[in-house]
Amino acid sequence: MKLVLEKSKKLLLSSDKQTERAYNQWIKDRTDINILQGQYRSNIDSLSIQPVFSIVVPVYNPSVKYLREAIESVITQLYPKWELCLADDNSPNPEIQQVLKEYADKDNRIKVTLRKTNGHISANSNSALELATGEYIVFMDHDDLLTANCLFEFVKHINQYPQDDLIYSDEDKMDDRGFYTSPHFKPNWAPDNMLSRNYMGHVIVMKKNLVDQLGGFRLGYEGSQDYDLLLRATELTNHIGHIPKVLYHWRIHKLSVAAPSSDAKPYAYVAALKALNDALARRNTPGVAEYITDTPGGYRIKYEVTKPGKVSIIIPTKNHAALLDKALRSIIDLTEYKNYEIILLNNNSDAPDFFELVARYTKEHGDIFKCYDATFPFNFSKLMNFGRSKATGDYLLLLNNDIEVIHGDWITQMMSFAQRDATGAVGVKLLYPDDTIQHAGVVLGLGGAAAHVFANVHKSERGYFNYIKSLNNYSSVTGASIMVRKALFDEVDGFDETLRVEYNDIDFCLKLLAKGYFNVYVPDVELYHYESASRGQPYLNKQNWEQHEIDYNIFRGKWLNYINNDPFYNPNLSVNTNDFQLDIHKI
Repeated sequence: MKLVLEKSKKLLLSSDKQTERAYNQWIKDRTDINILQGQYRSNIDSLSIQPVFSIVVPVYNPSVKYLREAIESVITQLYPKWELCLADDNSPNPEIQQVLKEYADKDNRIKVTLRKTNGHISANSNSALELATGEYIVFMDHDDLLTANCLFEFVKHINQYPQDDLIYSDEDKMDDRGFYTSPHFKPNWAPDNMLSRNYMGHVIVMKKNLVDQLGGFRLGYEGSQDYDLLLRATELTNHIGHIPKVLYHWRIHKLSVAAPSSDAKPYAYVAALKALNDALARRNTPGVAEYITDTPGGYRIKYEVTKPGKVSIIIPTKNHAALLDKALRSIIDLTEYKNYEIILLNNNSDAPDFFELVARYTKEHGDIFKCYDATFPFNFSKLMNFGRSKATGDYLLLLNNDIEVIHGDWITQMMSFAQRDATGAVGVKLLYPDDTIQHAGVVLGLGGAAAHVFANVHKSERGYFNYIKSLNNYSSVTGASIMVRKALFDEVDGFDETLRVEYNDIDFCLKLLAKGYFNVYVPDVELYHYESASRGQPYLNKQNWEQHEIDYNIFRGKWLNYINNDPFYNPNLSVNTNDFQLDIHKI
């Protein structure tokens, strides 16, 4: 066994190396200067808005080599309308100031201020901001690199979306060999992601009038001063754009937060937590931000339930008394939140033990348990709508009959998110009995329509940039366990009954998304899901396959735009895998 495990590890490492080499070549192909120059010449004259960018760089004792290369990456920008605003925070190495003066003498677009005392990064960044006169501010670190097309891509975006006040791009890391690795392909604006980590990262561009309105960086948030700025900025604007291209390279070295060690800047985590708790207070949102202890740089928000209400747990079922008994018993025995009702929908059961179970629960728990006969042929959407008609609660909790509750605060946690005005559907982490993942969010486009991400990965894994363990917005969550305010269910007219078996839960979530609500995956709620134990696996006969084809075509006909461009995924990622792998063949 030991030999097999060692061989498996070697194969995994080999696969990782191949992936790294493939990405390194992929990004080099896309940042080839000859190609980028051709794209620039072909497009620049058609862009009517050509603003000046003020690139703000706080400098403190970096490697002279890295500093020079960072400045050169600005000088070699294809788009020429920029000014580089450099503030040195009294670096002890005298060569730093010499380099800054050298560049300022060579190019009048380069401005330098030399602080007489060290004030740390927030104060130093504000000193650099004082030099800025452009319409847009670009934030850059003193040892990182902009791609040659960075500013040009922002100009293109601004011409297409001039209303955007804040714009961010994808990014990666570069080691001392010049090898590119660890690309972060980000979603579009995802407010719940932003409360679990600073997923925007680099490169950030903001309108100067917004930065002025914010008053720049705040002292006391050093290490996460950029996170604090972004949290405050996103409270003032929802015009937030994303360019799904790598336009920024972090340097990997021992003093950088891009380094593999999480101990590079531990004070930054303390500052980030402070910034998050400040944000909750500013937003008048009762709750507290906490560290995710096994995920460096990750945070969780524990919201207080300020809008408690009755929860209607709607469970469709047919027979399978033992499975249903496990689900009901786990709900009743473990749930700490007591203001709920269970609405069981009997969809043509005919097994004696099922009716015996219903009679027992009616006798023992008749105050919270009701069973209604749904005598029509199986139609999941129709069942959900029928259940809604019987619900007396303020919140609907749609639950499969093959779910098992495993911790008592599950309803409280789901409600803490469902109560929020901006939230649509709330989904959770569903596990197979062996503790591998069945559901941790749904991405549109996977498999031609939609699929669960990270399926069959062990729950202890972090996933792509901590996605498994982090609060995330997704276009959809699974209907096996969804909480939603009853008012929202009614606002989108419930479930589409033309989708009888498949895609109806995703369709429901997309209707919420189209109305402007954000669907949320909550990783701290874990439930066991004995998937398909009740109805069996799909596609086992001609009738099931034909129904699948019907649902598939209806769904694609309604939501092709989201299928082709899921806003919470990234066009550089593959739709043929469920673990956020780069689509190496996409141009």
